[in-house]
Amino acid sequence: MSIRMIAKDLYRLEKDVEHLEEALGKSPPDKRPVLEEKLRKVRAERDRVRAMLEGSKEDPPYRKPL
Repeated sequence: MSIRMIAKDLYRLEKDVEHLEEALGKSPPDKRPVLEEKLRKVRAERDRVRAMLEGSKEDPPYRKPL
């Protein structure tokens, strides 16, 4: 997967988190557990993709100065 595709996916996940946080703030108490679970899953996916992107930008160990 290219860095550009990973970055686009990360951007989409960031927007999903924002929308779910907004919806959670406006939701009635009976809908909160469902939204909280969705938000937890999207945040975990966002963090995984962010770590993947950060790892791809890191120099390989053989190119780091001593």
